[in-house]
Amino acid sequence: MDTQLNLNELTSDVCEIARSVGGFIRDNLNKIQLEDIQFKGQNSLVSFVDQEAEKKIVQRLKELLPVAGFVTEEDTVEQNQNGGYEWIVDPLDGTTNYLHKIPVFAVSIALRHKEEILIGVVYNIMMDECFSAWKDGGAFLNQERIQVSGNKDFSESLIATGFPYYDFEFLEQYLSTFKELISETRGVRRLGAAAVDLAYVACGRFDGFFEYSLHIWDIAAGELLVKEAGGLVTDFEGGDQHLTGSEIIATNPYIYRKLKKIISRQFALHRRKESV
Repeated sequence: MDTQLNLNELTSDVCEIARSVGGFIRDNLNKIQLEDIQFKGQNSLVSFVDQEAEKKIVQRLKELLPVAGFVTEEDTVEQNQNGGYEWIVDPLDGTTNYLHKIPVFAVSIALRHKEEILIGVVYNIMMDECFSAWKDGGAFLNQERIQVSGNKDFSESLIATGFPYYDFEFLEQYLSTFKELISETRGVRRLGAAAVDLAYVACGRFDGFFEYSLHIWDIAAGELLVKEAGGLVTDFEGGDQHLTGSEIIATNPYIYRKLKKIISRQFALHRRKESV
């Protein structure tokens, strides 16, 4: 644990910021017009709400911890990965849901020191749920401690995932994985917001989650939530490159091995085909 900061108090402050900016996002839900939407890339949308929300978050975080740099999705602030303290911010995870008025979207804020995530906050806006965690301090939902599910039966597991929306290189094995999971689990869900998926794993609503082609701001806060709630988080090979390698598995401790085995096998089959 970092000893120079009071992580408990800082996490509480970050929750307040997330709730405040979440209110701004919620208040503008019905004000978005088609002409307000910009296209960053294939199936990647952004609106003035994303950008203004990020500016508000950045301003508040600068006041909270002036020495910290920023890694953000919308590039409204100079990106500063200085190897010290860094805020990792997704002001509106689930933008497509938001623009279609599907009520699953969140504010995601994490604090990293060097390579270690110290704080993670995910505010599930329309449910008014603030998920929070700090290193070695546990995970919480609206200040009540949470933990991952205790389900040990893979056939009774509810798994979350996200479909690729711009990187289709691994689509074939992704669909093969999806097909296998449908027949071996209770079901597979796709909410459209990775931060919410991870928060739901942390509190036991989902037993596991996997996805690829993600960015660090999608998962930095959520991965700490899962870890502090007693779960396991790795990349598809079981390593620790999930924050830098764009792929993630997050589960309770009991179904991890089975889920990883399925994912690793399907992706390994694809790699062997490519090498032939």
